[in-house]
Amino acid sequence: QVQLVESGGGSVQAGASLRLSCSVSGGVITNSDYMGWFRQFPGKEREGIASIYTGRETTFYDDSVKGRFTISLNSARTTLFLQMDNLKPEDTAMYFCASVGGYLPRFWELDAKKYKYWGQGTQVTVSS
Repeated sequence: QVQLVESGGGSVQAGASLRLSCSVSGGVITNSDYMGWFRQFPGKEREGIASIYTGRETTFYDDSVKGRFTISLNSARTTLFLQMDNLKPEDTAMYFCASVGGYLPRFWELDAKKYKYWGQGTQVTVSS
């Protein structure tokens, strides 16, 4: 069973950068899986912000982070990254990585309900 552990969160000033990592263990990420980054604001549901299809490394982004965040996966498919630049106070949230095997229909790539394996999350706090 795939196990995911996030790291790299912290407290930064607006405009700063952070790089989140998600380490994979206990199972294998194949070349036909999806991996994604999600965030959750207090009292809100988890929302997808970036995902990657491992087969073609096709990426998907929510409009709220497009142009500022970059998702990537190392060649061994053991670590997922989220480079976050130009952070804003509204990016303050708990960030989670997740994965799921198999095909996801279009527009489901950022749907948290479609993902099977989840990490415990890492907190990102951005102050103004």
